[in-house]
Formats: sequence, C-alpha cells, structure tokens
Amino acid sequence: MWNPVVILQSIVSGILMGGIFALFGVGFSLTWGVMKVINIAHAAFGILAAYVAYWGLTVFGIDPILSLAVSLPLLFCAGVLIHRFLVQPITRSRDVVVASMVLTFGLAIVLENLMLLAWSPDERLITTGYSSTSIFLGDIIIRISNLLAFVLSMVGIGAIYLFLYRTRTGKAVRATWQDPEGAALQGINLRRVSMITFGMAIASSGAGGVAMAYMYSFNPPAHNLWLIFLFLVVIVGGVGSILGSAVAGLIIGVIIGLSGAFFPMQWVNVLLFGLLMGILLIKPEGLFRK
Repeated sequence: MWNPVVILQSIVSGILMGGIFALFGVGFSLTWGVMKVINIAHAAFGILAAYVAYWGLTVFGIDPILSLAVSLPLLFCAGVLIHRFLVQPITRSRDVVVASMVLTFGLAIVLENLMLLAWSPDERLITTGYSSTSIFLGDIIIRISNLLAFVLSMVGIGAIYLFLYRTRTGKAVRATWQDPEGAALQGINLRRVSMITFGMAIASSGAGGVAMAYMYSFNPPAHNLWLIFLFLVVIVGGVGSILGSAVAGLIIGVIIGLSGAFFPMQWVNVLLFGLLMGILLIKPEGLFRK
C-alpha cells in the first residue's frame, strides 16, 4: 500500500523540480515560437551560468543568486551578439528550423568543450551555508536551497510574462510571434525584436541554470540531458506559449517525482515519452496552444 506521506513528498519535490523545467522551457519556447529558431545550445548556457555561480561562491564567497547580477547581463549581451553574427544570417535560409538546429548544435559542442577545458568534467555542486537547512511541514521536508531554486524560477517566469504583456517591446515580440508580416506592416523592426528575444531567452537559461545548480550536481555534458526535458516541456505546453511551458514544466516535474518514488528510474523516461507520444497523437500543437 502506498504511503500518503511518500506521495505528498514526491509531489512537492516534483513541483520544485518542475519550476526549473518551466523557466528553462519558457526561454526555449520563445525563440522557437517567435523566431522559428530551435536553440540546441539553450541548456548549455544554463550550465555556463551555473559554473559562474559556483566559482563566484567558492572563490569570492558571492551568493549564487547575487551572481546573476553579473551573469544575466553578460548572457543577454552574448545572446544579442550570437543572434547578430550567427543566427541572423541563417534566417534567410529556406528551412530556418533545420539550419538553426545545426548551427546551435555546433555552438553547444563548442560551449561544452570550452567548459571542459576551463573546469574539467568533474561534477560540481553548489553548497551554501543554508544548503543543509530544511523546512518541515508536518512530515513533508523542503530544503531551503530547493525552495530558493523554485522561487527564483517563478520570479524569472513572472519577469518574462510582465515584459511580454506590460511593455511596448514585449507587445512587439508577441505581435511578431502571432503575425510577422502584419507586425512589419505596423512598423515593428523584426530584426530588433528577434535580437531582443534571443538575448532574453539566453539570459533566462542562465537563471534556470543557477536554479538547477541549487538542486543537482552538474558538469559540462549535463546540458544534453536537460535539453531532452526542454523539448518535452515545449511540446507538451505548446510552442511559443509562456503559460503552457510553465504549466507543462510543473506537470512533468510532478510526473518525474511520483514516478521516481514508485518505479525504477529507467521507467521514468518511458512514462515521460509515452506522455509525449500521446499528446502528439491527440493534440500535436500542445495542451495549451489554441
């Protein structure tokens, strides 16, 4: 008989994990939905931010969240430059999706090898003074570091949502996503909008990477595993849907949490990809895409 405490603990752990999936997925979904660019290097930039946070903590004693004040602007600028000199030229390609996947796959390999050269393949884990502190809600245990990772993810998603729905530039991004030709006729600079979108998506991956590093150990090749979850989140939630990606991330987190508690780990991926195939058959545009 299943223990209710184990089930509740698994659900809570899954929600906390799902928040990170959600933040990663929102940025990944943005570039895919607005620009038709599938950025295979998205998670690799998150790992890069995790290393910046790790070394900021171990060398200078800077809290990982405070390190985002440095890494996010740098990642945004890196995203703008990558878009200008690498992504923008391929937008003239007949098949932007395939061209972007090939280009960013190469970029991911370059980033991974640079990180291996700089930091070795050894796994790292962010450990702060509060990492061993936990909150007890009855029999449910919540680590402070995991809760901070979840809060950071929710704040990141909220900031992206406010940008898209409360600012003129954000509304231009949404208009470009919904109708590029109509947006251009209204005087929106599509190139500028795409550049801002790509930079913002890369910066969001940095926040996701730091949140991830609070909960899991990481090394340069870890981005390959996270990329699989990114595709799951975006396909389940619907390409370009901010709300959909956020909810899908939480759903997938809960599924992983519950599955890992009651089934061998090799069955977790079977259940996830079974869910993916079912959604593709029933609602290929995603659960939250109209």
